[in-house]
Amino acid sequence: MSNLIERHRQALGHEAPLFYEQPVQLVSGEGVWLTDADGKRYLDLYNNVPCVGHANPRVVAAMHKQASTLNVHSRYLHESVLDYSERLVGLHHDDIESVVLACSGSEATELALTMARTVTGNQGIICTDATYHGNTSLVSKLTSLPVGTERDGVRSVSTPQTFRPIEPGLSEQDLCQRYLDQLESTIQDFNADGSGVAAIMLCSILANEGVPDVPGDWFQRASDMVRAAGGIVIADEVQAGFARSGKWWGYDTSEFVPDVVCMGKPMGNGLPLSGVAANNDMISAFRHEHQYFNTFASTPMQAAAGMAVIDEITDRQLVQSVDRVGASLRQELQALMPQHPRIGDVRGHGLFIGIDWVHPETTDPDADGAGVMVEALKSRGMLLGKDGQHGNVLKIRPPLVFEQEHADVFMEAFSQVVADAHR
Repeated sequence: MSNLIERHRQALGHEAPLFYEQPVQLVSGEGVWLTDADGKRYLDLYNNVPCVGHANPRVVAAMHKQASTLNVHSRYLHESVLDYSERLVGLHHDDIESVVLACSGSEATELALTMARTVTGNQGIICTDATYHGNTSLVSKLTSLPVGTERDGVRSVSTPQTFRPIEPGLSEQDLCQRYLDQLESTIQDFNADGSGVAAIMLCSILANEGVPDVPGDWFQRASDMVRAAGGIVIADEVQAGFARSGKWWGYDTSEFVPDVVCMGKPMGNGLPLSGVAANNDMISAFRHEHQYFNTFASTPMQAAAGMAVIDEITDRQLVQSVDRVGASLRQELQALMPQHPRIGDVRGHGLFIGIDWVHPETTDPDADGAGVMVEALKSRGMLLGKDGQHGNVLKIRPPLVFEQEHADVFMEAFSQVVADAHR
């Protein structure tokens, strides 16, 4: 293993990231299971890219058939690309009519921000202070931006949440208003400096922020405020979409209606595929202004993989399964809280669950303790990560084909590890 790590550093650079103190050398996967080079099996509670399961037979067959027939870039007509694009936008609300396909979530969010500035004529972008939407030169400006600062036309607002609220002791209604007042102040700052508001970009379940419970109808009212200021609302569904939240889209779970939707990670079950969708006027205006072209996007191969993913989610009724299994798993985890004060909060939607790991005496975030939990669970064959504003939220985000039997296996291991941590 040490030789492999050294080769990794030499080939990819010494700062190329790897998970875990002792990295895992994976060689195969099937469904929700992964196998390492020594034959040890791990339950995958982290990877939302192979959303319909590792080595999904339907997706593999679709890709093999298309690769054996034709794969070209988007400047030729191909009916399967149109079939897929029409089906994809048809899964959204009625004002989503057209799509620009790309290859990564970062590309999709970059295109969405550029589109917002193009169609509104404004420059100001609003995000939360603990977000991540990608790593391009534009989108990276939204990452972990402190409230009260500006970074090249981007300003943040505090992540709306009830567990660590911006002001303790308020009712849920008053807390929601407190967050909205801060948003209004941010809008006025952009108006005062002449930038205007182009957009607010929000992960529709605030995934990287730690999937917090949001007070009141913050999403809907924040959307209305941005539109009233001349901006558009962008829902980042890269992590939240494709049934992850127990509904097709995270914005359905959070109950707001976006003007633009970004999609990525799970779309191709591992084949690079992403997209940004909006009404036809916005998409056409963006294409006219920027003449966007991507060699590897809008291909028959992407369409084949993407269509197979939608078929799997639909035919296997994974939206309903995710909602049912996720709700049951959250309840089981919440039942552990009274006996284990290091579990400060359990929250989430569908099969995206966050466990807020805390110092038991103060309920302050315990990022180091969360890291210890990740390593202890890995030793028991459970692969998950940690995230959130303070790096202390254990992140459970398995493939959508995760069933109750898999949840039972995880709960047996987690119950033992959390008991050890309590002792």
